[in-house]
Amino acid sequence: MHKETRLPQNGREFVLFLAIISILSVNIIAPIIMGFELGFRKDVYLETLQVLPIIWVCVVLLVVFVANPIVNKLVPKFVEPTDGFNTRVLFTILFSVTILSMLLTIIGP
Repeated sequence: MHKETRLPQNGREFVLFLAIISILSVNIIAPIIMGFELGFRKDVYLETLQVLPIIWVCVVLLVVFVANPIVNKLVPKFVEPTDGFNTRVLFTILFSVTILSMLLTIIGP
């Protein structure tokens, strides 16, 4: 079987990938959601920045310890060994987003 080189190959690459993606996501998505909820003002943005480190750590821990183990069990049930890279990535993203959305909906309020 072809070894995929487009994904992180070891722990260090995974940590770098996770840091880049999560920092970008948290710094873009959270301020936009807070802006829609409370208004796009400087004080709302600065208040959002104060809680972002806590949110970021919680999300990273959820991804590593809760979502990834579940996703790693679900993906093989829907993907055949002959399926390509795009299929595996599609199901991984679909399950990751769904699981994190459910968890954060429960934890968030």
